[in-house]
Amino acid sequence: MAPSAIIVGAGLGGSLLAHFLGQRGWSVRVFERRGDPRARGYVGGRSINLAISARGLHALERASLDREVREHGIRMPGRMLHARDGQTAFVPYSADPTRAIMSFSRSALNMLLIRAAAQHPNVELTFDHRCTGLDERAGTATFEGPGGARVDATADLVVGADGAFSAVRAHMEKRERFDYSQHSLAHGYKELSIPPVAAGPHAPFAMDPKALHIWPRGGSMMIALPNPDGSFTCTLFWPYEPVPGKDEASFAAVPDGQAALERFRREYADAVPLMPELVAEYDRNPIGSLVTIRCWPWAMGGRFALLGDAAHAIVPFYGQGANASFEDCEALVDALERHPGDVARAIDEYQHERKPNADAIADMALDNFVEMRDRTAHFGFKLKKKLDHALNRLMPRAFVPLYDLVSFTTVPYAAARERARRQDRIVLDAAIALGALLVVGAGVAAAWLKGGAS
Repeated sequence: MAPSAIIVGAGLGGSLLAHFLGQRGWSVRVFERRGDPRARGYVGGRSINLAISARGLHALERASLDREVREHGIRMPGRMLHARDGQTAFVPYSADPTRAIMSFSRSALNMLLIRAAAQHPNVELTFDHRCTGLDERAGTATFEGPGGARVDATADLVVGADGAFSAVRAHMEKRERFDYSQHSLAHGYKELSIPPVAAGPHAPFAMDPKALHIWPRGGSMMIALPNPDGSFTCTLFWPYEPVPGKDEASFAAVPDGQAALERFRREYADAVPLMPELVAEYDRNPIGSLVTIRCWPWAMGGRFALLGDAAHAIVPFYGQGANASFEDCEALVDALERHPGDVARAIDEYQHERKPNADAIADMALDNFVEMRDRTAHFGFKLKKKLDHALNRLMPRAFVPLYDLVSFTTVPYAAARERARRQDRIVLDAAIALGALLVVGAGVAAAWLKGGAS
């Protein structure tokens, strides 16, 4: 008899996991609280474009789904930095010009994964059903459908892939010795857009599409990622409240679209002519929150497990949220294959493998927020990137910058962070030693000249 699984959530991670398990002959039931996007279409206004990189592409390749992402995604080999005066500077992500992250629509990728899962006759997708309870002993998940209809489903494996505010995790939180923390940034985000243009050097794109565009402004920023139709999805990251003593934009201080237009003319003047719907979109689109969630354990009862944002929600500033969730799917499937018939052992192995890496990328994503909104505008940032790339070209195996390790390899996040720390210490020690030699050399030269003069 085929092993069975219930997956709560048909988002990116849940849909990919359903596809993986469907490929492997599992009997899978997926329950999603929202409506079926294949029937109702995508409702925008609160979504950040995805940056799919090596980790995500590796998982999609294993699922035989990477071709469409590569064909319809847009390569971004670097950042385009926009200064207040409208000047721009391109900073490559890597010394290797063939390396790039891919801009892809979240809704389009989710639709692709749902359709891939649905093609398996052993995978059943049920929408408009929210999880209302779990029975740990029986391995049962309870759902409430339209009109209050109750559905009880039992399986060998139950996976909570239902996002940052997971109903499955909420049940697990009630157990003793369950650790949970939630850290919300003082910043929120709002989605805006730049439409295609009929003419121009990059038409139908209003700007160079081969870059992630950033308007860094210290305590805040805006980014823009290209879409295949020639538009850009822009995301505005502002504090919710004004920062005392600083004249910085905030959602509280800029209450409506007209006020936003005035603020944009000061902060993002070069973007204003490209955003004809700025006022209407600012008024219409909601403010999203940015949260980091950590918890432990990710598994309970020998058959319940968490995956993706339900286990480790992170802020989007390293572009690794979807990539990390896809890695979770690979790790869980691999563990299940290593231990056929022993779900309890598999999910325990999975959680111990992934937890340190989830914590590492959560920390790095928070650090990268400061880098993107503030440091990218400074000369020192560009100089550091040039030095990193020069060392990487000189010693491609011995020195690999952190961004390359995270975005262009599948080295585990925790190992990548530790390696980058070691490299930075070596470079710093070398710089100090070189500085000391220069000082000593200058002293010797001065003494020799003084002696010669006398």
